[in-house]
Amino acid sequence: MSELSNHNITDYDLIDGCIAGERRSQELMYQRFSPKMYAVCLRYANNADDAQDLLQEGFIKIFRNLTKFRKEGSFEGWVRRVFVNTAIEHYRRKVNLNSLSESEEKTIEDKSWNVLDHLAEKDIIQLVQEIAPGYRSVFNLYVIEGYSHKEIGTLLGISEGTSKSQLARAKSILQKKVQEFMNKKNPSLTRP
Repeated sequence: MSELSNHNITDYDLIDGCIAGERRSQELMYQRFSPKMYAVCLRYANNADDAQDLLQEGFIKIFRNLTKFRKEGSFEGWVRRVFVNTAIEHYRRKVNLNSLSESEEKTIEDKSWNVLDHLAEKDIIQLVQEIAPGYRSVFNLYVIEGYSHKEIGTLLGISEGTSKSQLARAKSILQKKVQEFMNKKNPSLTRP
């Protein structure tokens, strides 16, 4: 297998090689998936060092649990799910999401929002990293990963309403951060 490049080997070949303990297969799997999974980790981490820790932890879980992948569906999707769950577990241990009462939930509006359309991906990641971990987790799970509020509530141990309010707060905070960023980048955009 060592004479083959990463592009000539299927995901299933890599899986079989990793299960057999082949070091080269492990290296190739890491090379194939680490750039995309690092991007996932960055969305949940406070900084690049934390993202690297999540990346390492995620790959350890991948290699330990490859036999659980049933070769049904997308392997990349399965890998991504492991990394998202790793990030959630990591931040669930560190962050306490405050549950809100129903009256508090109703006071938070979810306004239409498209300000991120005008920013580069690296700028968006930087701004998302600046919001509190609880808000960031809900934002990532809902907006990027596509989970429902009910699913987020189950994953994070919060109510569906708290998930909705955390998302609304995250969007509100991000809107302000985006406006500040845009004003710094182009002072002529500053409103009177």
